[in-house]
Amino acid sequence: MKDDADRFLPLTPATLHILLALAGDDLHGYAIMQEVRRQSENKYRLGPGTLYDNLQRLVDQGLVREVSRSAKNADGDDSRRRYYRINTLGRRVLSAEVARLEGVVREAKLRIPLPETRRT
Repeated sequence: MKDDADRFLPLTPATLHILLALAGDDLHGYAIMQEVRRQSENKYRLGPGTLYDNLQRLVDQGLVREVSRSAKNADGDDSRRRYYRINTLGRRVLSAEVARLEGVVREAKLRIPLPETRRT
């Protein structure tokens, strides 16, 4: 239900970035930090404390779950790494937040004049 997702909004920047990183694939903590940096063009960085506190909260809220991997997969990953996966509710929450932010951006574009481009 949409109301289910809306009760989590608005998301904090850290939560938004973590869910967005997990929307593509199951990732372990360090890979999530790298993906957040990549997606934000190095403008947003998650420290380990922020990351793991948020991941635990997302797991507790039922938006993300821990998944197991084989002892060593083709990438040579260590079996001790914890991988995380966004679930259906997490995807609905992410979609609802993106829609909310699109509305904010749409409103901002109406109210804030765009800078004129310089003609050469």
